[in-house]
Amino acid sequence: MAEFKNERNINDTENKGDVIFGRNPVSEAIRSGRPIDSILVAKGAKTGAIVGILAKARDKKIRIKEVDPKKLDYMCAGGTHQGIAAVAAVCEYKELEDILNLAKEREEDPFILILDEIEDPHNLGAIIRTAECAGAHGVIIPNRRSAGLSYTVGKTAAGAVEYVPVVRVPNIPAVIDTLKDNGLWVFGADMNGEDYRKCDFKGPVALVIGNEGKGIGRLVREKCDVIVSLPMKGKINSLNASVAAGILMYKVADSRP
Repeated sequence: MAEFKNERNINDTENKGDVIFGRNPVSEAIRSGRPIDSILVAKGAKTGAIVGILAKARDKKIRIKEVDPKKLDYMCAGGTHQGIAAVAAVCEYKELEDILNLAKEREEDPFILILDEIEDPHNLGAIIRTAECAGAHGVIIPNRRSAGLSYTVGKTAAGAVEYVPVVRVPNIPAVIDTLKDNGLWVFGADMNGEDYRKCDFKGPVALVIGNEGKGIGRLVREKCDVIVSLPMKGKINSLNASVAAGILMYKVADSRP
């Protein structure tokens, strides 16, 4: 059976074109309501005006990450960042209720993708694109150790981020419990599971795809109702995360009216 991995395990990646840097530009971006994926602050720089900027970011539930000053130097291409930068998001994050309401509006059973620490922005973008094509109602990602809605993701998704709500949550196991309370059946994609071709994906479904290198986390796996796998006939025993997600999404789509 297949293990759902990618050839690489990539940490959060931001393109330089996504970056706003300097205290005043970052503060203004937050104030204006521009979609922001995360705020990066240099270690030891949480003083003076930066304290106020971070407070505004927290009020708007923007993710804050403390990083080595050399990373900011690299991301800002040597520009004067003053210890802080913002990574712009291609669109705003939504709420879980937006996904469930979209399913109600379409008079369809909910079909949701849960991505457990997908770190490659190209994988995230490809999954969002396929989710839109397969009729999924939304995608859920965690706050930490996950790619966000950067412009790289938006470009790879080929416009799908405008139609598929993406929700960012602090705790994937907790959101799985919430989805179960709303009647969804949760399928986790991982090795040593049931052959996906023998599984019944009818009705309200949430499909969990794990990290490119580690797969689904232990706590997340324990929350899944069923673990499914793709049979492997070649010599390689793993698939790119977005490819595996695409196969399973279309299996779910094929099970629907």
